[in-house]
Amino acid sequence: MSFNPTTRAWFSLLIISCASVMVAAGAAQMHAAWGTGALVLVFAWIKARIVLSRYLGLGQAPRILSGFNWALGLLCLLLLGLYLAPEVIA
Repeated sequence: MSFNPTTRAWFSLLIISCASVMVAAGAAQMHAAWGTGALVLVFAWIKARIVLSRYLGLGQAPRILSGFNWALGLLCLLLLGLYLAPEVIA
């Protein structure tokens, strides 16, 4: 059985959301909170790329999608830096 791209994207988002919840739920047992935060941020970045390419149709405009991917990547790096800044300073 083959699914259309929108259905595959929905299932991908569902699986990534479940993985994100599992990682966040297991964060209490981890000693390195920075790793959990970074992994959840990576999951959010992947989900944003799926939404941009499949739901907004930017997969048909690769140059625009590439620009959005760069902007999203830089935003995620900035957010990761802000998340890790208190650990580095302290």
